[in-house]
Amino acid sequence: MLEILYRIVQKVNAARDLDQALKIIVDRVAAATASDVCSVYLVAEDHANLMLMATRGLNPEAVGRVRLRLDEGLVGLVAEREEPINLGDPERHPRFRYVPETGEERFHAFLGVPVIHYRQLLGVLVVQRHEHRRFDDDEVAFMVTMAAQLAGVIAHAQAVGSIDALHSGRRAGRNQRLAGVPGATGVAIGIGRVIYAPADFAAVPDRAPENVEIEEETFLGAVRSVRAELAKLSQRLSGSVPDNEHMLFEVYIHILDGNTLVEETLRRIRAGQWAVGAVRDTIAEQVRLFDEMEDSYLRERASDIREIGRRLLMRLSAANEDTRNIPEKTILVGHEINATQLVEIPRDKLAGMVAATGSVNSHVAILARALGIPAVMGVADLDAAQLEGCELIVDGYAGRVYAQPARAVRREYRRMMREDAQISDRLKEFQSLPAETLDGVSIRLYVNTGLISDVSSSLEIGCDGVGLHRTEFPFMIRDHFPGEEEQVRLYREVLEAYAPRSVTLRTLDIGGDKMLAYFPIDDEDPLLGWRGIRVTLDHPEIFLTQLRAMLRADIGLGNLQIMFPMISRLEEAEEAVRLVQRARKQLHEDGLEVNDPKLGAMIEVPAAVYQASSLARRLDFLSIGSNDLAQYLLAVDRNNPRVAALYDELHPAVLRAVSSVADSGGRAKVPVYVCGEMAANPAIALLLLAMRVNGLSMSSVNLLRVKWVIRSFSFREARELLEQAVSMEYAEEVHTLVRNALESKDLGRLMRPVK
Repeated sequence: MLEILYRIVQKVNAARDLDQALKIIVDRVAAATASDVCSVYLVAEDHANLMLMATRGLNPEAVGRVRLRLDEGLVGLVAEREEPINLGDPERHPRFRYVPETGEERFHAFLGVPVIHYRQLLGVLVVQRHEHRRFDDDEVAFMVTMAAQLAGVIAHAQAVGSIDALHSGRRAGRNQRLAGVPGATGVAIGIGRVIYAPADFAAVPDRAPENVEIEEETFLGAVRSVRAELAKLSQRLSGSVPDNEHMLFEVYIHILDGNTLVEETLRRIRAGQWAVGAVRDTIAEQVRLFDEMEDSYLRERASDIREIGRRLLMRLSAANEDTRNIPEKTILVGHEINATQLVEIPRDKLAGMVAATGSVNSHVAILARALGIPAVMGVADLDAAQLEGCELIVDGYAGRVYAQPARAVRREYRRMMREDAQISDRLKEFQSLPAETLDGVSIRLYVNTGLISDVSSSLEIGCDGVGLHRTEFPFMIRDHFPGEEEQVRLYREVLEAYAPRSVTLRTLDIGGDKMLAYFPIDDEDPLLGWRGIRVTLDHPEIFLTQLRAMLRADIGLGNLQIMFPMISRLEEAEEAVRLVQRARKQLHEDGLEVNDPKLGAMIEVPAAVYQASSLARRLDFLSIGSNDLAQYLLAVDRNNPRVAALYDELHPAVLRAVSSVADSGGRAKVPVYVCGEMAANPAIALLLLAMRVNGLSMSSVNLLRVKWVIRSFSFREARELLEQAVSMEYAEEVHTLVRNALESKDLGRLMRPVK
């Protein structure tokens, strides 16, 4: 059964659309289970009915016409129970219903399994037989597995609009709506520009060649280069590996020398496809042919074809760098986008960003917020290659992307953009005003930074300093650790720009989702592995260099604060403090008079929450990293689209943890700050104010929104909100509470409710 399942999945994945995929499934599943009928029913747009969408064995004219209520018939019973139903005499079951439109005969065996994707019922997969015999356990297991595979196909089709097209007969491709998570707030309307990894076949977009002859020559040059490379490898390994392994290179060369690959690719180029896209299509066709072969040895040759394709794509990408004209309003689209790719687009032409991976806390999302670029991350069903040149709407508030939007959708988002512009104008009124409640209680508002380009925008809005400067950015964009002198220059630039305002430099925070190409960290579970302070304490030579650079950069200024990330043990904080003292001593011995900066720890893991009082006795301040703290408290990987919806900073457990740390700091008379998305959320900021947090640190684009809200409430009102919030048991109750509070002051537009 496993081999049969593999073959069906291969065929389904190669299908050109959902309609073809469903036909493949009903044909292949019927044959695999020796069934007289196999049918697929999908939940209709009204979510109240199941519609017959594909069948083998029933009247084909019934497809798209037969509807069953979710409480009707045996198919409806499967949907209702959301579990398999296996019957030997289905006609005797009280829920049995004969549907004459399908032309079905009297079948004496019925097996239906639900198709479910992330808790959502998508449809029902059914097989039937004339024979009086229930399906056996192996057949039930096969059907359940097949339904799980089908769920992903259907969910993807829903994302790109194919389901609606099948239901209604409309043409697919217009007004597609893709769901992700907000990466950077705002709305952008522009043209998709796809970036892709050179060896990623699926991400290669269609594109017309600017010059067919140049594309042909570029392709033939790549073929020659790859052939020469393989010949050299073959010669180098001759006599040092077994003959059967050495023959593999001869196979590769033979594939390149054959007419099929070259001629088919040239034909596609002449038909209007650029060289990279033509190679993609030729390789895909060749792989499909090999995958369909019965002989297992020949099927394995598909991997050889893929390898040749990867080598060709790498060569083409190196020989023909993307020199397309950049549209005026470019929406950068890709499976994975890094900070370098984002900043390569001129700022005046970059309108937005869409990525299949990542989260609100990915570095590229942080950079997008710093640049004021709306971004949507974690779009699991993103087919980036299809969005090249498409008109796109990026909704960074709700985490949605619209491709080829309908006129009404475009009109609504243009209205939102005008409203955003009006809000931005109104926010300017608060630039020079303090963050103070109606009854005179104030809180400090800081910015999060990582690039020197952040400085001017954050100073203009009247921030109180820098609550978190991410020092890892210079480490990430280089191919080696920056030296002490270079780090002194970088830190000095930030400290001078904000002086006399305080600047909190976080020590190197790598690991997890922040890796250095030249310092690999091989963790099976990186979020629970070697990261943050654990790395730097294990490498004091790296840590001391950074600490000396920070202390030297502060000479003559005195606005430096140093913060240690990912503290989970008192011993870590104590050792970090000793290393700072050691760095100061070294500099004193060198004749440098350095300041004694305030030292703090980030509270990002549950262990630190419960040791907050002890940490407060050893340090000068505590800073709650709300993004990681919520992730670890809720055991939710924010970068995983399957569970991202469970990540919620208004979860009662998160609120109580933050409140506990604030209380610990208050008792020890040590300042407590909050940085991350909790601080940037205007409604949550009210709750943090009521907890008597001393300061909030956020992206500069959110600071004035937070200030507006704080100046609109009294501290008494904020305390009343907090008392209600911490007594609630469900996060959704808290969301409703704070949303209603803002709307009562006519500030609901600052939160941009999901539409």
